This record gives sequence, C-alpha cells and structure tokens, in this order.
Amino acid sequence: MEQNDKIIYDIAVVGAGPAGAIFVKELAEARPDLKIALIDGQSPDSAKPCGGLLAPDAQKILAKFDLVLPKSILEDPQIFAVQTIDVDQKLVRYYQRHYLNMDRYAFDRWLISLVPSHVALIKGRCLDIKGEGDIHAVSVKTADEKIQLKTKALVGADGAGSIVRRTFFTPMRVQYVAIQQWFENKGQKLPYYSCIFDSKTSDSCSWTIHKGNYVIFGGAFDKQGCREAFDKQKERLEGFLSNSFGEAVKTEACLVSSPRGLKDYRTGKDNVFLLGEAAGFISASSFEGLSSAMLSGKLLADSFIEGKAYRDIQKHYRKKTRSLRTKLRTKSIKRTFLCTPFTRKIIMKSGIQSIKPYK
Repeated sequence: MEQNDKIIYDIAVVGAGPAGAIFVKELAEARPDLKIALIDGQSPDSAKPCGGLLAPDAQKILAKFDLVLPKSILEDPQIFAVQTIDVDQKLVRYYQRHYLNMDRYAFDRWLISLVPSHVALIKGRCLDIKGEGDIHAVSVKTADEKIQLKTKALVGADGAGSIVRRTFFTPMRVQYVAIQQWFENKGQKLPYYSCIFDSKTSDSCSWTIHKGNYVIFGGAFDKQGCREAFDKQKERLEGFLSNSFGEAVKTEACLVSSPRGLKDYRTGKDNVFLLGEAAGFISASSFEGLSSAMLSGKLLADSFIEGKAYRDIQKHYRKKTRSLRTKLRTKSIKRTFLCTPFTRKIIMKSGIQSIKPYK
C-alpha cells in the first residue's frame, strides 16, 4: 500500500511486537474495511533484548487463539527449573518452571506473518508524532527515506521507551536499563536458567539462560552507573559460581519498566491507546511481558470491534483490562518481598515450593 500525505489511516500502530501484532491481526480480520498501518522498527540487528522464555500464561493465550508454535522458533535446551541465586547471602534454591525456550526475534516475526496482507506493514522507526486537529501526523524513518503517515487513531505498542506514551502521557515512574550479553557455550558449568539477586549491584533481578550455542547473562540495573553495576555483578557471580562466562560476543541494552502502582498503568485517552509495556503491562517481579502484551492486544481489538466512538472504545478497554491491572499489581507486591534481602532470605531459607535436586 502506498504511503503518502493523501492517505489517512483509520489506525496507525507504533510497534510490531506481540502487543501490536496481535492487536492488528485480530482487528484486521474482524474489520477488513479499516485502513491500518503497522510500523515495525525491529531488525535482526536491533531486536529487543529478551530472555526469550514463553511463560505458561503466554502459552495459554496462544492456545485460546488456537495457535501452535512452529518448531523453528524453539531453542535448545528446554528448561524445567529455575536456579534462584542470592549472591550476597550465598543462598541457592531450585523451583520448577514450565517455560518454553525460544528465539524471541523469530517469535515476533512469526506473529507478524499472521497479520492479514491488506494491512500496511511499514519497516521503519517512529521519530516524531504531532497533532493536526483530530489527525495525528507520524514521522517514520525507513531504510531509504523519511515518510509521514496521517491517522485518525494512534496505538502505542512500542515498549518501555514508548514515544507514544512520552508524547501524550506521563512516563513510567520506575524504569531500569536491561543489559544482556551473549557468550559462546563452551561447556562452562553455568546454570541453564537462573534468577539472580545481588543487593550490592541492583535492587532488581538478573538471569542466565542457555540459548542454543550461547549462554546469556542479563539483568536490570539503575540507569545511573548501569554498565558498571552490570560488570561488577557479572564478576561477583563468576566468583560465586567458580566459573567464567568468557568473552562476550554481543551486548544488548534497552529500557525495561517496573510498575509499582495503579497510576503506572495507562490505557489511553481520546483517540490514543497504549498496549503492552507501553501501557505498563509487565510483571514487576520477573519482567515477563509477553502474556500481558498479547492479552492487551486482544482486548483492545475487541474494544474497537464493540465500540463506536473513541470514548466507548476507551471505556471498553479500561474495563476489559481491569483484571490484568489487578494481577500485575500483585506482581508489584511480590517484587517487594523478593527484592528485599531480609524477606527474600526468609523465603529461600524456608524452602517453600522449592525442589531438591538429586546429588
């Protein structure tokens, strides 16, 4: 579909991750009459840093869509437990988990492939948004040029650093910098999947995940001094494990949100809507956001189908996401217990819900 100033889209979606792709897929299938533009800023070189684990809640949502995951998206190995490590207090516990290990970028590409062909898929990065009465002008930098789209409604599905949220709403109060490094898997004795706490370097969590021929180490750190804290934590973890990650082959970083209260969740206003992490829909305790992203995409699509005016759509969407916001609020409370050294020590020492590995 040609993009020029003469086309006015009914809806433009900034961000083609799970939230944006599911929203567009569901709405375009039900309302083929709508002119929809999906702006996709990802590429293999700019993919979002992510552990790439598909949690049970996300699996359940795919099941409700009657979707099956292609084998090509899965990564080795498949993981059955998380090794929880408190570096500072020298505690280790194992907890059973039911995640699917996958290639996150391939997963996003697969979801986009499900979007109907009449949707305008625009490869590029959103640079600026300006209002022109009831119309939004969206500037996009593609590989070849800078173009401008005009749209009646705007949907922000562009993650923690959402330009849509920054333009129209108050930003998330608490955000970290997620830093992740990839290392060649040379048989190092490193946890297949771990959740790491180290109060000396971060008040949040970190992780290791084996991914094919690589091992990932990543974590969430305060914006100020994030790289120094990351390097220090990696050094402390290597000392705790008595093993080395080796030389990093790739380093990635992005913002990640940590909602702490109901005010952090913003669904939209007037003809502007927010999805997924842009709306604050992400777990503050584990940073799992795929399930909330896909669910919010489905709920907003249903709201567009049911509502006539933007006011009605906003009302429907707010109501439909009430239980999601409540659930994520409990994750914020859980985070307080897990990320406070004293209460974390009590939980880990008790061994509640942990499993004891065979010697």
